Amino acid sequence: MDKVPSDDMRPHDRADPERARALTDAEIEAAIAADPLAAPVLAAAWFRSAHLAAPQARVPVTLELEEPVAEWFRAQGGDAQAHMAAVLRAYVERAKRRI
Repeated sequence: MDKVPSDDMRPHDRADPERARALTDAEIEAAIAADPLAAPVLAAAWFRSAHLAAPQARVPVTLELEEPVAEWFRAQGGDAQAHMAAVLRAYVERAKRRI
């Protein structure tokens, strides 16, 4: 899978704070809707129920991944291991709610 930014928000545009400040809420919402990798817009109810969580201690683990999975995380930029940890954390939290 490739990282595909929307036409309105190419990577070079994301680093332009003046352009970002000039965007209207409607333009931001349209860019989010057009970007398949963008997180959804959060409703006020989410913020009312959100809580601050302190970072957990990390434990070194050796993990073998399929090549396409590892490449996809690397292609997202930033800290691929942190992104993988976030995905696994979300999975664990969801699984805990099912029990």
